Amino acid sequence: MSALPVPSRRQEDWRYSDIEAVASVWPLPEPTAITVGEGEEAAHLLLQDAADGSVAVHDYVIDVAAGGNCIFHLLNIGGKLGRVTFRVTLGKGAHFGLHGAMIGGGTQTLEIITSVTHAEPDGTSEQVIRSILGEKAVGSYLGRIEVARHAQKTDASQSVKAMLLDRTATANAKPELEIYADDVKCAHGCAVGELDKQALFYMASRGMEPRAAQSLLLRAFVAGVFDGIADEEDRQRFESAALAKLDALAHRGDAGGEGA
Repeated sequence: MSALPVPSRRQEDWRYSDIEAVASVWPLPEPTAITVGEGEEAAHLLLQDAADGSVAVHDYVIDVAAGGNCIFHLLNIGGKLGRVTFRVTLGKGAHFGLHGAMIGGGTQTLEIITSVTHAEPDGTSEQVIRSILGEKAVGSYLGRIEVARHAQKTDASQSVKAMLLDRTATANAKPELEIYADDVKCAHGCAVGELDKQALFYMASRGMEPRAAQSLLLRAFVAGVFDGIADEEDRQRFESAALAKLDALAHRGDAGGEGA
């Protein structure tokens, strides 16, 4: 069997990706399979902090049986290309939650691609994504929710917000709903903006240095994404990595060059 061809931007899931970087590691390894049994609960973490200039691609195929609960926390900050994909299928009364953040600078390309299929009734899903992008970084979220014809009482939501630190940074967001049932609650919200200049002015008028004020606002923007991590040590590890990346972005002009 011949190898699959390298993707192109004509394919929706790869529209905003770094195809040259993808080609350097093609073909990709088999996706990681996660199965949550009937009535079981599972929590998974991914801190994607690959080295500068490297390519990190993580694919997950997740099946959650009836009454199961799968929560995934993700911090995507490393590499020239950092791409994480999820293909999720939910059984009757099952739940999937994704709480993720992307923080990038330099010429990084960071991506979160999701496809959540509500295959049975009474399923719920929640996706909360926050992005902070500086310099020429590109951050993309493409999220698809499919509700089968008989999957009544589905409750699904997507909340996507991105903060641009520079006008040269790019945030792409494409939440998508495909619904065949008629008794469902499905919603998505998307917002892309910049730091609140009035808030920065107010903080400066109270004697706070501009860099400290910016850092405080950015921390507040991603606050709460990792609150659901049960283990205190893991939560601190994620928060520390996020703050370190934010600090690197805040100091990106000090050395006179681009960040990772």
